Amino acid sequence: PGSAKGVMFITIEDESGVANLVIWPTLYEKQRRVILGASLLGVDGRIQREGDVVHLVAYKLHDLADVLHTLQTQSGDQGDMDWTRRSRNFC
Repeated sequence: PGSAKGVMFITIEDESGVANLVIWPTLYEKQRRVILGASLLGVDGRIQREGDVVHLVAYKLHDLADVLHTLQTQSGDQGDMDWTRRSRNFC
């Protein structure tokens, strides 16, 4: 993650492409522990586009580490969660 004037940028990616997660300094200070400690991070935010560049400006972050083990079990199945939602292509 890089910063400019205290703003943190984190590159995120899924099957549809790459986006920049933007975390403003005030949110960083409020949720520093979540940002630095979460092994799986959930984001509530707003999508912004600048040409081909996509930004997700965060307004709330969630530590989802407690559900990380359900993503895939050792047997290779999808765990006990319903993962039927498909990613939305913002690009």
